[in-house]
Amino acid sequence: MPTTKKSAAAQAVAEFSDFNLKMTRGLKMLQRLKDEDVQIATADKEVVFRQDKVTLYRYTATAKPSLKTPVLIAYGQIGRYTMTDLQEDRSMLRNLLALGVDVYAVDWGNPTRSDRWLQFEDYVDGYLNECVEFICREHRMNAINLLGICEGGVFSLCYAALYPDRIKNLILTITPVDFHQDQAEGRTNHGLLNLWTRGLGAEDIDRLIEANGNLPGELMSYVFAQMTPGATLSKYNVGLLDTFDDEKKLLNFLRMEKWIADRPHHPGEAAKQLLVNLYKNNELIRGEFQLAGRTVDLADIKVPVLNVFAKDDHIIPPKTTQALRAAVGTKDYTEIGLDGGHVGVFVSGKLQGILGKGIHDWLRKRD
Repeated sequence: MPTTKKSAAAQAVAEFSDFNLKMTRGLKMLQRLKDEDVQIATADKEVVFRQDKVTLYRYTATAKPSLKTPVLIAYGQIGRYTMTDLQEDRSMLRNLLALGVDVYAVDWGNPTRSDRWLQFEDYVDGYLNECVEFICREHRMNAINLLGICEGGVFSLCYAALYPDRIKNLILTITPVDFHQDQAEGRTNHGLLNLWTRGLGAEDIDRLIEANGNLPGELMSYVFAQMTPGATLSKYNVGLLDTFDDEKKLLNFLRMEKWIADRPHHPGEAAKQLLVNLYKNNELIRGEFQLAGRTVDLADIKVPVLNVFAKDDHIIPPKTTQALRAAVGTKDYTEIGLDGGHVGVFVSGKLQGILGKGIHDWLRKRD
């Protein structure tokens, strides 16, 4: 017994010593690293078009072209398109470039209170359409490939339904379509954003926008954090501590935190449409969503559609996305379900060889 007690005590002292050494190394790494060491979205690109606060980028080719038709990436307003190029070895965008895809991406900029009155139609009929028209002129073609992500996928659905002649192929990733299918799988930890939004009264949303002018990015960061409180509480102690043995892991952690912190405000009137017309009233799947007096009918989408969803997405549950199959008017409809969560489909090391290649191969068959 004395020997056992001594061994246990010695092991505890050794573990405590190792912990202190790990903490010391980690703190030294944190003190040494500067903001410029934590860069995201570093793929070479050039500005090719600007309108108001919106910027269109074209990325520098890194491989021989394999597709004739370029791809335009449209992210949503609640996050930033930089997620598609988080770091060199975890970048859907770089993977597409390496496969010979000509890639453009639209950056919606940083909306302020002066943008309070911008609506979905301003982004779909205005900014997104101007970007598509620019690319069509640049390449002397009538239609392009459009790749929408999250709310950007909703923009893309609206655009493809209203401007069918301008889209050759439509790719959607983690895109909500039926906003009331969040509980269809009975997973109580999924779809909390949908439940929270449906619990808000229209007057609550009006007061929120009236007070702030926009839907604050900080508020949405808080909402997303509260959807997984355990993970939120543990990532700055257990999660961060796990990176202290490896500077590369620490940089990966900090890049993700930098992206999360860079959450833009959402223009007020467009936010009302998102929260009331889509999340609360579910008008998109019901064929009632209108932009500038025109009804967005998903059955008008006759081009090939690739719909990518995350099997463990607690923000956009799979059933909310898969509802698109029965709504679109095309017979050329493909789904890809990927293991992982909402953001993991873009940054997971295991999926880096799957998402980009899956999109490329699907497009190549239709080019």
